[in-house]
Amino acid sequence: MSTESQAPVILITGGSRGVGAATARLAAAQGYDVAISYVSNEAAAQAVAADVRAEGRRALAVCADSADPNQVVRLFAAIDGEFGRLDVLVNNAAIIARQSRVEDLTFERMQRIFAVNAIGPMLCAQQAARRMSRLHNGRGGAIINVSSGAARLGSPNEYVDYAASKGALESFTIGFSKEVAREGIRVNGVRPGHIYTEMHASGGEPGRVDRIKDTVPMGRGGQPEEVARAILWLAGAEASYVTGTFVDVTGGK
Repeated sequence: MSTESQAPVILITGGSRGVGAATARLAAAQGYDVAISYVSNEAAAQAVAADVRAEGRRALAVCADSADPNQVVRLFAAIDGEFGRLDVLVNNAAIIARQSRVEDLTFERMQRIFAVNAIGPMLCAQQAARRMSRLHNGRGGAIINVSSGAARLGSPNEYVDYAASKGALESFTIGFSKEVAREGIRVNGVRPGHIYTEMHASGGEPGRVDRIKDTVPMGRGGQPEEVARAILWLAGAEASYVTGTFVDVTGGK
């Protein structure tokens, strides 16, 4: 194991694109060493890692499906070996599937969406708590769960299963935050609204944000960097008395 890094270390799951990539780049600019996980696009992940190193920070990109407990264990072991510490976990990895009404959802789709979007963050939070908690001689830390405005709105006719998985993530955020509040760990959530990322193409409509931006009070879609700033505010000392809460980054919707 390498000697312990003095810079704070942040892990961002699903860090190869979209909000995760923007958070990784901004974290590096703010002085964090950065670990990211990714599932399939190694080239994109390594490009983000290169951007982190260009800021003078250390970077680690690990292929790991956060819905697989064995891969989660390996991910955190890799961080132990590379950095020797963990200060912030951003549970960002999430998936959607093609727009669909509830009556047409397959069981396999429901299972996979809940595995990645709800169970995956719980598995990662377990590993993070074992390293951060003062019960385990940790120095404390922060966990930010990336939810969605869909958890409040329900995404009818499009992604009710996705919205429900994010609702589960929010209930977990509330309960877990209370469980570890006296152990030096703050747990909060961010709810992005309609953000310009590649995720919409996964749902079958790459131009979705432009279609619905007029329903947003601010009249525009959001940028991944705008979500990243909220995540890193919650991660940092400026939010030292904030836990168990959610920041909506939704343009007022």
